[in-house]
Amino acid sequence: MPLNDYDGTTFVSFTDISGFKEMMQDRKKAGLALDGFYQAGYDILRNQTPNTHRVDGLFVSDCGVLFIREEETEAGSPDALNALLRVIEDLSRRLLRVHVMLTSSVAYGQFSYHQRLEFPGIEKNRFFGYAYLDAYLDNSSGHPKIQPGQCRVVCRGLPGQLAVSGGESRLAQKRGEHRYFYWMLSDPAEIPAFDQRYGNTYLLKYKGMLDALRDAAAGNLGGDA
Repeated sequence: MPLNDYDGTTFVSFTDISGFKEMMQDRKKAGLALDGFYQAGYDILRNQTPNTHRVDGLFVSDCGVLFIREEETEAGSPDALNALLRVIEDLSRRLLRVHVMLTSSVAYGQFSYHQRLEFPGIEKNRFFGYAYLDAYLDNSSGHPKIQPGQCRVVCRGLPGQLAVSGGESRLAQKRGEHRYFYWMLSDPAEIPAFDQRYGNTYLLKYKGMLDALRDAAAGNLGGDA
């Protein structure tokens, strides 16, 4: 079923597969990741509960663009944001089962999608707007750099108090220019412990690099490594 055109102010998410360029060195692994990504997205969007905020989406290569399709009076509500975050959570959890991590950036603002059919065999789609640009730029070059598995909301332009607090209980209060959504937790009280453990993984990675450099500088690359 084709995606209907949309033009309005709403929440938009730009989601992509972490480390996909490296995955492409193994064509089978990359193919399985894409298959899982597309199938999960299709299943989740097709099986949404009626009479709730509807989330639509478009998946291209290793990226997905998801947005709330609502009247503008409802599209900027906390419930609308929560609906989009629940879809991101479901998508992230399903991909985690097949050892694939996603990054998701959410923004609010003007968004338009238009389907354009040039001629048989060629399909051209156009999506644009500040919400899409903010979400895309945050995901690709935002500061701090978004890390594998993370989902965050860009605070700039958020309606009402959502820029600071409110909404889903696992959506942390404003930190810098973002609010991070801890989709992997069931209890927001676990956020500090998770942040510490997640941060430690980067310290271990740094230590591994340091050890490799020190061993090489000391001529100790051989042996039992």
